[in-house]
Amino acid sequence: MRAAVIQFPGSNCDRDMAVALKQVAGNGQVETVWHKDHDLPDGLDIVAVPGGFSFGDYLRCGAIAAQSPIARAIVDFAKRGGYVLGVCNGFQVLTETGLLPGALMRNANLKFVCKPVALTVETTDSGFTSGYGKGQVVTYPVAHHDGNYFADDDMIARLNAEDRVAFRYVDNPNGSRDDIAGILSENRRVLGLMPHPERALETAHGNTDGAVVFRSLLDAMAIA
Repeated sequence: MRAAVIQFPGSNCDRDMAVALKQVAGNGQVETVWHKDHDLPDGLDIVAVPGGFSFGDYLRCGAIAAQSPIARAIVDFAKRGGYVLGVCNGFQVLTETGLLPGALMRNANLKFVCKPVALTVETTDSGFTSGYGKGQVVTYPVAHHDGNYFADDDMIARLNAEDRVAFRYVDNPNGSRDDIAGILSENRRVLGLMPHPERALETAHGNTDGAVVFRSLLDAMAIA
C-alpha cells in the first residue's frame, strides 16, 4: 500500500495517521504531502486528510484548507476512484471541497468534546468497514469543537437510502443529525468521520477497534 498524508498549517494528527498507515501496511510506503504542493505522488492507493486545526479553524473549519493547491489534486484523485480518508478536521475539509455532502457545525453544547465514544457500524459495504460486522459497536476517541454533522432532510434520507452512513454515535456527543459520525461518498471510496480510528490502534490506546479500518483498506487494495 502506498499512502499520502496531507499536512496543513495547524495539522496535529498527521503523524498519528502516518504511524497508523505504516503499522498496518507493513512494507507500505507513507509520504507526507505539504498543502502547497500542486500534485500528489504517483502510484498512490490512499490519501489521508488528518485531524487538527488547519489554518487555525479561521473562517470555517476546513474552509481555507479546501482552497489549498493540494485540494484540487485530492478531488481529482477521488474522482478517479482513489481512496480518501478524512478524520475530524479532515472530514471538515472533505465537506468543504464538495467530496462529501453536508457540513460540520459547532457542537450543540458549544463545548469541546474529548473522550472515547461508542459507535455503531452501519455498513460493511465499503473498503473502510468491510472488516467489521454490521451493527457492531466499536469505540474510538473524539476530540472536536465543530463535529455537529448537518445536512438537510433530503440529503439525510438519501444517505440512509444509499447505505452511505458508515458510523453512528450510540450516545450522540455533539448534536449531529441522525447521530451520524461518518459518511461515505457516492462511489464509496471517500470516508469522512469525526472520531479518530488512528487513536484506537493498539492496546496502549485502550482498544484496537480503529485498526480494522486500516486493515480493511489493505484487504480492499489486495482485491482490486
